Amino acid sequence: MATSENDFGLGSHDIQSKPLIVGASMIPFRHYKDGSNFRDWCRIVCNEALQESGLQRSDIDAVIVANESDMLSLQISPAALIADEVGLQFTSAVHVEAGGASGAAAVHQGFALITSGCAKNVLVVGFEQTASRLSRSGVQKVYSLSFDADLEGWAGVNTAALYALSYQAYCERYAIDPLLAAQVSVKNHGNAVYNRYAHKPMEITAGDVAASKIISDPYRLLDCSKISDGAAAVVLSNPRHFDPGQNRRHPLVQITGSACSTDYVRLGDRSDPGWFSAKNKAGRLACGMAGIKDPGSEIDVAEVYDAFSGAELQAIEALELCNPGEAGLKLEEGIFSAKGHLPINLSGGLIGQGGVPGATGIAQVITLYRLLSGTYFSKLQPKRELQKALADCHSGIATTNVAHVLQRVDEDF
Repeated sequence: MATSENDFGLGSHDIQSKPLIVGASMIPFRHYKDGSNFRDWCRIVCNEALQESGLQRSDIDAVIVANESDMLSLQISPAALIADEVGLQFTSAVHVEAGGASGAAAVHQGFALITSGCAKNVLVVGFEQTASRLSRSGVQKVYSLSFDADLEGWAGVNTAALYALSYQAYCERYAIDPLLAAQVSVKNHGNAVYNRYAHKPMEITAGDVAASKIISDPYRLLDCSKISDGAAAVVLSNPRHFDPGQNRRHPLVQITGSACSTDYVRLGDRSDPGWFSAKNKAGRLACGMAGIKDPGSEIDVAEVYDAFSGAELQAIEALELCNPGEAGLKLEEGIFSAKGHLPINLSGGLIGQGGVPGATGIAQVITLYRLLSGTYFSKLQPKRELQKALADCHSGIATTNVAHVLQRVDEDF
């Protein structure tokens, strides 16, 4: 679906000011019961990301820390704490909180610091320690407050119900069988089998999905993402100030576009509750910065926010990776499979890899960084060379949306 340059509204910016991803690390997403906590995990991923980058701590100008909520982490002002834990005292440190989009929003802020010239090197780290501290019901009660707490959250509206209503509206508009989304669950759980960081690797069938416990019609248990603990970090650098050295073993990867857009908070206030309007805008803005006019033909691989299986189909269309109403058909044709023309959620997504709101958006960037540089898990690395990738994250029912475009860099700056 081609778009005009005027749709984007933001300049493309100088390519030499857009950040390179020069270091990355994440730990497995799962329930941690070994006595470790988010401080330990953040130290691990920050140290490993910095080591990969080749930068010294004195080179880092800013630390951006993401997690979903102080209510869930039980730690107010975690940015200063994490900076202290990883030996970055006296460095600029800020906390980003944007629900499920927190990690992605932190990367977006890092992108802004680099492209504006306010920083040369930025460490972005996200974490969550919820799954091992709170019961599932307790987490869901807190999640319900991420909508309109007064009118929805305290009234008992839950996340699954709102996602289900949005998906039902989508299916009704395009006369789609809601059970088609089960194939998303099959694909993403299956991809996770080859991802050693994944929380829920499973070989399942659509029948298994249909037989699992009903959560909120039409969603069943295997349609839902897993609440997980974990952490992830990336180091972003301005190309003008980064020397890749003579021993570079794989291509560089650059974030060429990054954007955020918010929708009406209450689903009922939207003109079409089944269409992710703000996600569409965020995707358009990010692609516009990256010089992409037709995402469906120009993007080689994508990681999209699949909190529920049907939300992946809605996201694919909102991001213009296919025409409206066609995502289910393309899914059945295998277009979005590991061997397809446009693999989506090779990591397993939130459904297979796990949902760590503070780290998910960062983990998406890491997955695409590894895929574009040809260094991802061998069984998930496509045989063909990948050039451009799209990462998509959101909070609420696609309420706050963040999109990034990544591109392989084959030449020196």
